[in-house]
Amino acid sequence: MVTHESSKTKASETTRQADVDEPDGPWVQLDRQSWADLADHTDIDLDQPTLDRLRGLGDPTDRAEVEAVYVPLTQLIHLHMRHTGHLYRASYAFLGLDVRRTPFVIGIAGSVAVGKSTTARLLQELLSRSPGRPRVELVTTDGFLYPNAELEARGILDRKGFPESYDRRALVRFVTDVKSGKPEVEAPVYSHMTYDVTDEKVVVHRPDILIVEGLNVLQPARKRSDGTSGLAVSDFFDFSVYVDASEQDIRSWYLSRFLQLRKTAFSDPRSFFKRYATMSDDEAIAFANTIWDDINGPNLRANVAPTRPRATVILRKGANHEIDEVFIRKI
Repeated sequence: MVTHESSKTKASETTRQADVDEPDGPWVQLDRQSWADLADHTDIDLDQPTLDRLRGLGDPTDRAEVEAVYVPLTQLIHLHMRHTGHLYRASYAFLGLDVRRTPFVIGIAGSVAVGKSTTARLLQELLSRSPGRPRVELVTTDGFLYPNAELEARGILDRKGFPESYDRRALVRFVTDVKSGKPEVEAPVYSHMTYDVTDEKVVVHRPDILIVEGLNVLQPARKRSDGTSGLAVSDFFDFSVYVDASEQDIRSWYLSRFLQLRKTAFSDPRSFFKRYATMSDDEAIAFANTIWDDINGPNLRANVAPTRPRATVILRKGANHEIDEVFIRKI
């Protein structure tokens, strides 16, 4: 997976510095074709049935997108993994430690409906097929939301998805345990059918790579009342990806997905949202717009989008849901 010299030269000629709407860090910006040209020849491929299984509802990601965007991203992550491994081994040797290498942890962030779950599942699949066939586990932060009863008791049920709606201590403890090499670590599971945390657990077994996907995974630690701060889950990331798009486009995708869900998951009698399945289109659109205006939009602007500059890579989508540009933080 070593990048060919000709690809490096081409990249240097076609990239330009970009601040990604923020002035606080150096970035290299590549258009879709320039990014795709960086990929070495690889046997990594996904057949159509696998891709259909990995895509989210209404997500148009196709094999061309996988080849142009996700294969080079997989190769870049593999380079980071390899050199991070060298660093760990050298550090352990220096300290005289005989310690098993810790898992490589990747964070995936972005708005509701932007496609970050598809990105996480694609990376899990592609990385598991990369050299060495690493064991790749994926955990979403939805399971670390407080149960609805707790959110109601705190008066924040209508702020589900905001930073304060998560049990951040439990999330940090989970990632810490995985990173420290514990043989088995449990994570809670969230049901989008019942709109609540369940009694089910997912068990992570010493993965080579752990992917953590969620709205707020790139947030820094909060300051305590005494001015000190603790740990944030992002402190344990070796690599991170922010899936980006204009709010106008994300809103449009959210409304489209909501209307599709009325005809699918919402129509299930077990669904928390079953009452929305009988709405007229006009009623459903008005309701979805209210959810965006009161919850998803404010959360995106106040909490999610501000973490974008903390990512290693930003994947920026156009109105057609395709990734048009890739921003790489210079190391």
